[in-house]
Amino acid sequence: MAYRINKINPLDLQARKAIGINIPFSVDEVFSQNYQTKDAIKNNIINFMLTGKGERFMNPTFGSNIRNLLFENVNEESLDAIAVSLREELQVYFPQILINELQINPLLDSNSINVQFKYQIRFTNIADSISINFV
Repeated sequence: MAYRINKINPLDLQARKAIGINIPFSVDEVFSQNYQTKDAIKNNIINFMLTGKGERFMNPTFGSNIRNLLFENVNEESLDAIAVSLREELQVYFPQILINELQINPLLDSNSINVQFKYQIRFTNIADSISINFV
């Protein structure tokens, strides 16, 4: 019988070693650190989604294309284009995650969208979700 061994990042075992920074930044500490891989991955995904393509210096392909697609009218075709674009971009920049569920909900009165997705970190039993409003 085969056993599946879940991988644990060695940095997660070192309680005092910071892995990344939390979003949003706080006034008191400015950069609040996180100490778990799952928190670092979640913050990196949020940073990626809020960064537009061409916005990052020396890495013009980093970031999502969601804000550019919001200049179009929100309809079924544009929502499908956003879903396809988001899945492809996350697969390229975050190969360690597996998207389980992706929902894009239009907020028609304000011509904005709410993106919600559930994901799992590959080869672990860690699952999480993210919800972001794009106005």
